[in-house]
Amino acid sequence: MQRIPAGFLPPVAMDMGSDSPMYQQLSDWFRRAISSGQLRPGQRVPSTRSLANELGISRIPVLGAYEQLQAEGFLETFTGAGTCVARAIPSDMTMERSKAPRLQPAARGGSRRTSLRAAQMHTPEPTWLANMGAFRVGLPALDAFPTALWSKLVSRHARHLSLEAMGYGDPMGHLPLREAIAEYLGASRAVRCDASQILITTGSQQALQICAHVLLDPGERVWMEDPGYSGAHQALRTAGAELVPVPVDAEGIDVAHGARVGAGARAVYISPSHQFPLGMAMSASRRMQLLHWAAHNDAWIIEDDYDSEYRFGSRPLSSLQGTDTHERVIYLGTFSKVMFPALRLGYAVVPPDLVADFQAGRDAIDTFSSMLYQSAMTEFIREGHFARHIRSMRTLYMERRVAVHDAIRKYLGERLQVIGTEAGMQLAGLLPHGVDDVAVSRKAATKGVSVRPLTPCYIEPPQRGGLILGYGGANLLQIDEGVRRLAECF
Repeated sequence: MQRIPAGFLPPVAMDMGSDSPMYQQLSDWFRRAISSGQLRPGQRVPSTRSLANELGISRIPVLGAYEQLQAEGFLETFTGAGTCVARAIPSDMTMERSKAPRLQPAARGGSRRTSLRAAQMHTPEPTWLANMGAFRVGLPALDAFPTALWSKLVSRHARHLSLEAMGYGDPMGHLPLREAIAEYLGASRAVRCDASQILITTGSQQALQICAHVLLDPGERVWMEDPGYSGAHQALRTAGAELVPVPVDAEGIDVAHGARVGAGARAVYISPSHQFPLGMAMSASRRMQLLHWAAHNDAWIIEDDYDSEYRFGSRPLSSLQGTDTHERVIYLGTFSKVMFPALRLGYAVVPPDLVADFQAGRDAIDTFSSMLYQSAMTEFIREGHFARHIRSMRTLYMERRVAVHDAIRKYLGERLQVIGTEAGMQLAGLLPHGVDDVAVSRKAATKGVSVRPLTPCYIEPPQRGGLILGYGGANLLQIDEGVRRLAECF
C-alpha cells in the first residue's frame, strides 16, 4: 500500500489540566483517529520531535505514546520512511464508525431548507456523459492536440514565473491574451472590439452566469432558442430569469414569434452561427430583425459563438456582434472546443459602457483565471500555433463528419433523420415519432456509446425526439463501431 507523505500535523487535542498522563492522552487520541478513519492505513505520522514541538511538550511522553501504539499494532516503523499507521489494524481493536450513528435530517426536525436557486441547478442524471469516446458532445479531438508543443509552452512559463504572475491577476484577464484574442476575433469573426472590452472567463458557462447576474434582475424575461443549450437554461434560471421559449426553423430563431409571446423581454440568448443543437445558421434577415428588436426594446443579445471555427460547406459566417451598430450584443467564445476542455479559458466581448459592471461581476465570482495558462495561451496564439491547429482540426472534423454520415446510412438507414451538418463537431438526428430519445441514450450508455437526447434541450415538450452525436472526439473506428452499437438500441 502506498504511504502518504508526512508534513501535516494532526489536530491532536491535549488537556494540560487533566489528571491523565500526557502519553496516555496521546495514545488515546491516536487510537480514536485511526479506528474512526481520520488517520488512514499506511499514512505517515509526525516524528516524535515534530509533534512534541507542535504541542509544546517534552518529547518523552510522545515517545511513550508511540511505543505503546506500536506494541498494540496501531503504528509501525518503516526503514527510511519513519512511523506510519499500521497497514493492517487488529480487528478486535477497530471501532466501527457506524457505532456512533449520524443524526439524520429528519431527527433534527425535518429536511433542511436550501434556496430555490439550488433547486434550479439540478438536472436529470446525464448518463450520456459517462463516455469519452463516441459520441460525447463537446469533446474535441484530444488525440490530435499538439500536447508536446503545449507542454513546452506551459513549462517555459512555469520555469520563469514572475512575482506578478504569482499574485492576484486582473479580473478582466491577462492583457497580452486579451490583445491576442481581440486581434484574432477581428480577423476571423469580424468582431469589432479592442482589448479593453475582452473579459477572460473559465469558459462560456461562466460567461453566461456573469451575463445573467449583470444584465438581469429576478423575474425578468429572456428569449431562449427552443430547442437550445441546456447550460444556458441553467445559468439564466439560477439568476431568477423567466425563460420564454422561442422556436427555431431553417433560418434560426423566429424573431416575430418571440416578439408576440415574449413582450418586455430583457434579453435573448442565441447561437446564430451554428445553432445548438439543431445546427442551422441564422439568416441575414433574421439577424437584422433581431438587432432591430433589441435596439428598440432596450434589450440585450447574448451571442454564443461556441464552435464557429469549424464551418465546412461554405465560407465562415461573420458574427452578429460585428453588424451591431447599437452595441446591444455581448459576444461569448470558448477555447474548450478548439483546445481542450480542461484548459478552462473562455472570453466575453462586452460593450464599452458595461465593462466596469462585468469586471465587478467577474471579480465577485472567482477573481481571475490561471495566469500560467493565460500566458501559455497568449504565446500559442502569437506564434501561430492556434491558427494552424484550427486548420488541421477543420480537415479532421470534415473527415469524421463524413464517417458518421456513412455509418448512419449503413447501420441506421431511415431510423435517424440527420440534420445540421454544415458546421461544428456534432450533428443532430430526428427519431421516428413515438421513440423515446432519453431511453435510447440510456440504453446506448450501457453499450459504451454516448449520445445526447434532444428532449432535455427543449423547454416546451417536443413533437419528436432525437439524438445529438458528437464526432469531434471519436476516431474513424470508434465512429463505425459506435453507430453499429447504437443501432442495437432501437
